[in-house]
Amino acid sequence: PTILSFFFSFTDWNVNRSVVSFIGLDNFKELFADAKLRATISNTLIYSFSVTFLRNLMGLLLALMLNLSLRGKNLLRTLFFLPYVIAPIVIGYLFKAVYQSQHGLLNTLLRSMGLAFIAKDWLNDPNIALFSTIMVDVWRTTGFTMVIYLAGLQLIPKELYKSAQIDGANGVWRFLHVTFPLLAASVTVNVVLSLIGTMKVFVMIMVLTNGGPGFATEVLNTYINNYAFAFGLYGYGTAANMILSVLILILGVPVLVL
Repeated sequence: PTILSFFFSFTDWNVNRSVVSFIGLDNFKELFADAKLRATISNTLIYSFSVTFLRNLMGLLLALMLNLSLRGKNLLRTLFFLPYVIAPIVIGYLFKAVYQSQHGLLNTLLRSMGLAFIAKDWLNDPNIALFSTIMVDVWRTTGFTMVIYLAGLQLIPKELYKSAQIDGANGVWRFLHVTFPLLAASVTVNVVLSLIGTMKVFVMIMVLTNGGPGFATEVLNTYINNYAFAFGLYGYGTAANMILSVLILILGVPVLVL
């Protein structure tokens, strides 16, 4: 499939043609001349980096907290992980109702607290729509990130902490010089999985905003879907998909190597 995708990205394959012809770099020239694609790539990168940073930060903090001897920590681990088990399409429809401007749970709660000035049309305001979708994905995936960090924390020998404590190291020093370096493998796994997953985001955006308003939340996979399947421009859509594949390689490989 990868080799065929590479081939078809250089063709004029579309729903109206019975014969596929080689057209060289024409699809790519048209793609890079499209202002919408440039905005789409920007949205995709903002979405990917934002979700990756926030879910790793929050996942690590939750893992550190739930690695302590807390009462009910197993229940809390389950509750934080639960959103990841639910299908993304279900979460998308759930938050579409939560974000609803007039009777949605979020705005209703804000108004009841006397914070009506904060209430927004979360999914239809082009200035905040992308942020709204980002926060949904962070909420959905942080629990998965937390579990991987918990696994890494439980592999760190307790003797190292005792030795550092005897040497007079405080909590911050122990985290920076013992915990974090020994979590390097967990960090790599979480960052790579998050970057790849968020670069390929589709369902969440499609359900919440369908790329709108305008193309404020359009990402590469919704762009590809529109041109390849809605308009039937398979060659053009495949060329856009090759750009997505290259971006994933550019972002993912250095993280794995470093």
